[in-house]
Amino acid sequence: MEIIVGIGECAVTNRSEAKLKTFALASCVAVTAYSKIRRAAGMVHIALPFPPHTEAARQRPAYYATTGIPLLLEKMHREFGCLRTELQIGVFGGADSARDKDYFSIGKKNIAAVMRLLSAMHLAASSIGVGGDVSRTVEMDVATGKVTITTQPIII
Repeated sequence: MEIIVGIGECAVTNRSEAKLKTFALASCVAVTAYSKIRRAAGMVHIALPFPPHTEAARQRPAYYATTGIPLLLEKMHREFGCLRTELQIGVFGGADSARDKDYFSIGKKNIAAVMRLLSAMHLAASSIGVGGDVSRTVEMDVATGKVTITTQPIII
């Protein structure tokens, strides 16, 4: 059973037959969380580092790093009792644009925001696949916590 995590979405599950999956991460960043103790997994697909205003954060908290990561951790705790100290964190995506001049550097800004927030929360990513110029599809097996990354060139 696949649970698709779209842009600006967050999903958690403890169904051992499930796989959490998000497609075509370019400048976006997926953050994964896995508790080996509780066999529970979660993923958030972040599009931007921070919201332009508080209403945007309320409407789509998973869309932004500053609200999406706390949402993921809170859902893991509320639904499965996961403690931050037991979570294995992964960070994937944040590619550079394939264009010659990437004026906005959204991928780099997303990576920086995610890493800064994880550090502030005293969390370290144990699995990292960020930057570069490839699009990533991320799949997490709930039974094992294994993350599989498939890459392809960014065409845009």
